Amino acid sequence: MKQPYGVILAGGQATRMGGGDKGLRMLGGQSLLARVEARLAPQVDRLALNANGNAARFADMGLPVIADSIEGFAGPLAGVLAGMDWAASLGAETIVTAAADTPFFPCDLVPQLLLASEGMVHPLVLAATPDAQRGTARHPTFGLWPVALRDDLRVALASGLRKVVLWTQKHDGREAMFPQVDAFFNVNTPEDLARAEAML
Repeated sequence: MKQPYGVILAGGQATRMGGGDKGLRMLGGQSLLARVEARLAPQVDRLALNANGNAARFADMGLPVIADSIEGFAGPLAGVLAGMDWAASLGAETIVTAAADTPFFPCDLVPQLLLASEGMVHPLVLAATPDAQRGTARHPTFGLWPVALRDDLRVALASGLRKVVLWTQKHDGREAMFPQVDAFFNVNTPEDLARAEAML
């Protein structure tokens, strides 16, 4: 399998942060987005940013900015679809997504997702961590996605599907388990940002 392309998902509305672009919030002198890019770029062949609205605000990153093709903030799956379409237009077979507000995700994210996908016709894997209550916590914005399923996803979104796991289960999606409980700690609130500063 060819090395996946990477897509940073930054299309959310950041309501709990007071709106605006969460990824542009600063953490230890760097934006959250810059930290995510620095972790994901070495693991993928090419990288793009999924964001809606005026793309010029991300110009200094030098990344292609791809918007959702589904209207009305349809959630992370809309960003996944936008990434699939972008990658397919360049001849890629898979993408790996990462959330723009999760600065400490594993530096071996892509290798572990690929390892978990071995033997699958359509490599579809979500990252997961141990969870004391549920046993396993899935992280639906961190996954390996086959571009071959993009039209199926488009139909599902058009019919109103929004829950990532409902779609991945339909296609026998797997999980890649990462042992660190807080590997996918994400910054949703000002309090989370303060915690992330402490984690640095």
